[in-house]
Amino acid sequence: MHEDLPLPLRILRDELSRGVVRVLVDCAAEQARMSAFATEFAPATAARIELHGGPRPIFDLHGIEEEIARALERQVPLKSGGHLVVDQREAMTTIDVNTGGYVGHRNLEETTFRTNLEAAAGIGRQLRLRNLGGIIIIDFIDMHDESHRRQVLAALEHSLAGDRAHSRIVSLSPLGLVEMTRKRTRESLEHLLCEPCRSCAGRGFVRTPETVCHEIFREVLRQGPHPSARELLILAHADVIERLLEAEAAALGELKAQLGVPIRLQVEGLYGVDQFDIVRA
Repeated sequence: MHEDLPLPLRILRDELSRGVVRVLVDCAAEQARMSAFATEFAPATAARIELHGGPRPIFDLHGIEEEIARALERQVPLKSGGHLVVDQREAMTTIDVNTGGYVGHRNLEETTFRTNLEAAAGIGRQLRLRNLGGIIIIDFIDMHDESHRRQVLAALEHSLAGDRAHSRIVSLSPLGLVEMTRKRTRESLEHLLCEPCRSCAGRGFVRTPETVCHEIFREVLRQGPHPSARELLILAHADVIERLLEAEAAALGELKAQLGVPIRLQVEGLYGVDQFDIVRA
């Protein structure tokens, strides 16, 4: 049994031979270890590993934080004005191509072709940057010209040619959907740096205050009047309480009359929008 190399040495092993001309390290001890590793296994590359000694943090100096933030964004802008929308889910990853503000200079088919061509070139980089693996569905904008379809597919294959992870394009459907797979080598960037939202549990949405108000009304009616209750206390998010006091004030008044007891509203700062409790006092 052999354990894998530490992260800095794995980076040298996997990336140093891919046209990298300079490696900056901001830790003297780590730089010495990486230089020794390169001297032993790839002597010609050892001189490329340099110690960063400037006053500014290395990530700040080279804009790494901004690049990481962009790599975690759902929408990826294209130079033409179009954009990609990347959605990573449990079963597969989908990439949608949109023209956005790009209208082209000739006709719709030419605009579509140019956007798809640019998207195909950018998708390979996004797959590597985000380390997306498994089943990937790419929704190119529909093209009618068969030669355009072939060129876009060729551009996608070219953008994947230098990828260390093995990928396979299965098909391009008449609707412009490309099915492909990419070997998983490790967790994706999103899974490494992020965790599911505690409010929506990774669904990407929460119920609106209006929906929650109606759920509260139904739950109050479901519980029905209680002979010993002197008051009904509703605990909820500030947005829900605000709607109960304004847009739903008439319905709340009818509910009070039906129950025959006062209803008191209380904001709970730790509650999500779709959380509430009903307490009978």
